[in-house]
Amino acid sequence: MKNLVLAAILLVSASANAATVMPEGDASRGKAQLMMCSACHGQDGNSAAPNFPKLAGQGAKYLYKQLVDVRDGNRNIVQMTGMLNGKSDQDLADMAAFYASQAITGAKADPALVELGKKIYNGGNADTGVAACIACHGPNGKGLAPAGYPRLAGQHADYIAAQLTMYRTGYDDPAGRTNDGDTKIMRATARGLSDAQIKAVASYASGLIAD
Repeated sequence: MKNLVLAAILLVSASANAATVMPEGDASRGKAQLMMCSACHGQDGNSAAPNFPKLAGQGAKYLYKQLVDVRDGNRNIVQMTGMLNGKSDQDLADMAAFYASQAITGAKADPALVELGKKIYNGGNADTGVAACIACHGPNGKGLAPAGYPRLAGQHADYIAAQLTMYRTGYDDPAGRTNDGDTKIMRATARGLSDAQIKAVASYASGLIAD
């Protein structure tokens, strides 16, 4: 397990050095731009539907990168097609700052999935090359905001599972999710997870308590 954690930390460091530079965001300006966003993500970033991610409490750096990737065509989200056209880097930084300033609501893991989910989250799977999630997302699922690694605690489990599945597809197929950087840290991790393992680790991560 220690080797898997160390490998993941090294990948984090390599990716962080090439992270997207973010302008300083202004939450009040960001709030004024989010009328359309609230239909899917909620007024405070806590979406009601499990297929739309909660953005509240997410690290601003991670949010900013995702918004830039969507705008620039590096991450394809059908529901967001054209919504960020015309937005400047500063606009996106302001939007990210608003969501980062909001408190995320909690979530509960499925008790039947906790044992397997916890095992993968904390220890990975050496046999299939899966790094421990804890190295990047932390013991409480807070993520690593300065490095741009997302918070998972409180996020919809269905959404986490969907993204892991998309990353797994993206390892070999550009139709999947591919915006995790040149190291392919998420694609390589998800590649070694079965559907059942994805469901379990997503549920466990969702239910973690991020103080």
